[in-house]
Order: sequence, then C-alpha cells, then structure tokens
Amino acid sequence: MGIIYQRNNKTGITYAYRNESYWDKEKKQSRAKRTLIGKVDPDTGNIVPTRAYRKNQDAQDTPLKPGPVPITKLQRSFYGATYLFDQIGDATGITADLKACFPDIYKQILSLAYYLILEENNALSRFPHWQKLHIHPFGQDIPSQRSSDLFQSIDEEARMKFFKKQGKRRIETEYWAFDTTSISSYSDTLKQVKKGRNKEHDILPQLNLALLFGEDSGLPFYYRKLPGNLTDMKTVKQLMKEFDVMGYKKVNVIFDRGFYSRENINTLYKHHQKFIIGVKLGLKYVKEVLEEERENLKLWANFKTQFGTYGICRKITWDYEQERPYKGDILKEKRRAYLLLFYNPEKAAKDQADMNEYLTSLHHDLLENTLKEYRMKDYQKYFEVTETPKRGRKIKPREEAMREAAQNYGYFALLSNEIKEPFQSLSLYRSKDIVEKGFGNLKERLNFRRLQVSSELSLNGKLFVEFIALIYLSYIKKKMQDAALFEKWTIQGLLDELDIIELLETPEHGRVLGEMTKKQKELYAALGVKPPSL
Repeated sequence: MGIIYQRNNKTGITYAYRNESYWDKEKKQSRAKRTLIGKVDPDTGNIVPTRAYRKNQDAQDTPLKPGPVPITKLQRSFYGATYLFDQIGDATGITADLKACFPDIYKQILSLAYYLILEENNALSRFPHWQKLHIHPFGQDIPSQRSSDLFQSIDEEARMKFFKKQGKRRIETEYWAFDTTSISSYSDTLKQVKKGRNKEHDILPQLNLALLFGEDSGLPFYYRKLPGNLTDMKTVKQLMKEFDVMGYKKVNVIFDRGFYSRENINTLYKHHQKFIIGVKLGLKYVKEVLEEERENLKLWANFKTQFGTYGICRKITWDYEQERPYKGDILKEKRRAYLLLFYNPEKAAKDQADMNEYLTSLHHDLLENTLKEYRMKDYQKYFEVTETPKRGRKIKPREEAMREAAQNYGYFALLSNEIKEPFQSLSLYRSKDIVEKGFGNLKERLNFRRLQVSSELSLNGKLFVEFIALIYLSYIKKKMQDAALFEKWTIQGLLDELDIIELLETPEHGRVLGEMTKKQKELYAALGVKPPSL
C-alpha cells in the first residue's frame, strides 16, 4: 500500500490517492484500488484530506502515512555532484549519524555543507541563489537569518554525540593524527580570541583549532576550538580527558614535536594511549643514543630506498612519573619506549640551506638593529656582539655553535611506545600531513581563514557545518589520490564535471535523469560510487 500523485492539467491541481494492490482471483493478476485522499498544497507539499476521507480516518483512528514528496512543478536542476555527496554520506555514516544527533535540522546542515564545498570561497549569503539550481537534501532556501538561527541551534551535547559515533566507526583500525592551527579574528565578543603567535611567528588576535584525522581513512572526526594564546603542549592532557568522555579506548595517536613534553608523555602512558611523537635532537637522552648510533645509522643495511632514508630503533626506558594527590606522593615506574632515529641525505642538504638562510637573517637583524623577540635566544647562541667607543659595533659568529648545529643536518627522531620498526613508524608519522592539508582545505577552499561571526553560539555552529564539509572534501581527496586522479583533475574540476549532470522533475512524468558521458561514469567509478540512475 502506498500513495501516488496525479495532476489535473486543466485545473493544475495535484491529487493524492491511496493505492492498494490486491490479487484478482478471476483474472489471475495483480490489480490496484485507488482511494482519493485529498489535494496537495502547492506551497507546503502537504496533503489536504477530503472531508469524506477525514471522516473515514477519524472513524478508523489510523494516521495517514506520509508518501514520497509530490512533484508539483516542472524544474530542471543540477544533480551530479550533490548525488555524489549523498552516496559519500551513506558510505561514511555521516548522514545516519547526523540524523541520529540532529533529527530536526540534519538536512539543513547537509545542504549548507554541500554548498560550501561546491561554491568555493563563497559567503553563505549566496546560498539562496545556489539552491535554486541544485538538488540538495533540504530542498528549500535557507536565508541568511535562518542559517544564523541554525548555527545557534547546534548544541554541544549533540556535537559530542556525533564525534563519538564517527570515532567508533574507525576506533581500532588506524592511528589518529592530531594538530592545531590558528584562525585570525578581530572580534571583541568571542571569548577565546586571544593574542597568540601563529606558525609564521606573527602575534595576532586569533582562535586556535585542533583537528583529529584518521591516518588510513584520511577523514577528520573530531575538532575542538581553543584560546588563541594556548600552546600545543598544553592541549594533550585535555584531549585525553575528552577521549574518556567519548568512550574512546585503545586509541593510537600521532603528534608532531610541538606537542612533546615530559608531562604529555606521562599523560599518554597514564591513559594507556599508543603514540608516535616527534622529539627534538637536543634532548639529553636523544643526544646520548644518537652519538652512540651515528655511524651505525648510515650503514647500507639500515637504508630504505622507498623513503631515501636510513633508520634504526633503540629500545629505551622511560622514567614514568604520576602525581597521586589522594596519597600525597609521586608514583615512579619504568616504562618501555622505542627511540627511532633517522638520517636523510636530501634533508641534510635542505637543512644546511635553510640554516644558512636563517643565520643570514639573524645577522641582518643584528646589523639593522631590528631584533625580533622570538629570536632572542638564537641571536645570543650564534653571534657574539661587542661594542667599543673606538671600534664601534662588531658582530662575530660563534662557530662552535654553528658546527654543533651542522652536525645534526639530516637527522630526526621519533618516540613510540608501540611501533619499533623504523619505517613503519616513519610512514605513520608522515601521515600527519593529512591534518595540515585538512587545515589548508578549511582555510582556503571552505573560506575559513578569518572568522566571520560575532557570537559564540554562531561560531560553534558554523565550525560544525564547516567540519562536516571538510569530511566530504577529505573523502573525495583521499579517493582521488588512491585512483591517481590528481594527474588529470583538480578537486574543483572534478566536481564541476559531475555538477553539470541534470535532473528534470515534472508532475506528469516524475524524475528524468540528464545525459551522462563515459568520462563522468568513469569518475564515479574511480571514487567508489555507482553512477546515478532512476
């Protein structure tokens, strides 16, 4: 039993009928009985029951089951790219998880995310124009004021529920790469906008954003905004607490060396987290092992052609410490760890070139007396400045310090409490680049380089919608990389190619799919999606 719709061409009215199939014993074939339910409201799409049908329904006390949305007007829309997003949403569980967490607004969230991906760098004020030309989940306009209301309705509890659902889909199958970035803002109303130093060492009012990506899937599934003056080192402890809140156990995480501190490593051990983290060569225990292994490291047996790198592993002991306030003491234990040392000849040449450029810029600052605060230690480390009334100001290089720095060109180190195979750890560690690329997509393609909201609630909601868009974008990027599509296509070019596929909707004939080329079908197949058909 279902509902069918029929339009009267003379009056323009669309009628809804209840259609009941039954078996005709005499004719020995399936037949159908139609019962008029009512008219379809052209504005809302709702069925307005006839008096006879309403009276019959009241007598039976059975609710009217909703049928498919009727087609009440002729419309031609772009369909190919949003169809792709629909399939990705099903494959990744995004649609199901959003529906479970935001049952009333999930379609609006999806439509805004689709728009942000397809209309690169465009403001949300352009959504009304875009939606008139595209098939999308919500199927209606979301004016600027309604999008602001939508952002403010995305609450913390539902967001955390979504993160938990997405995380559990991949929780024990891959390492998670974690990193932070800064987003500039001059808002006086956002509490977490603080003056901080960005990656280019500029001190600006900003907000920090932390992202967690799966190294194998290439998909993000958690983010958190942070005060702009918070350093990377201070975020690990909070991350572990939120893992507990979301029920994440046996998590494997990857951090770059900006997150390294003894306290953070102790925190990771305390929470039984498996980790790989970059470490500085200047740390005492790293220097000691490196000096012992420096010559062995460059042996051919330790070289891996695939990486163009030499690598070895040394098992070490970590001096674990944990404060126990309830006992008023500090627990001290020995924990197993692996120090992974690497040497890359190409990196050695690049390190030397970079260091030469850096020393030149330090020397220039000293000559011009334009010292930068964040370089003060290096001015003193690499140069000796003297000034006398007769000879004036003299800048002399500290060659011993420069030789010591040159000794480590091309070397780098990782620390892990699980992976002891050097090149397995290196491969996993390099996967953290997906976070940096994710930040690039968020800032450049999704138009989030500067915050354009004035309230905390709007910021929280817009961040979430941008994050949903980033999941789709990351999925497409990973599939394109796996299928080597970047040799011929950009992401925008591929989406434009699919976006031109049309869908014609008519009250008389239903939905009619436009022509598809062989190239378009091949693109769907390369992305792991079955081409559309009706």
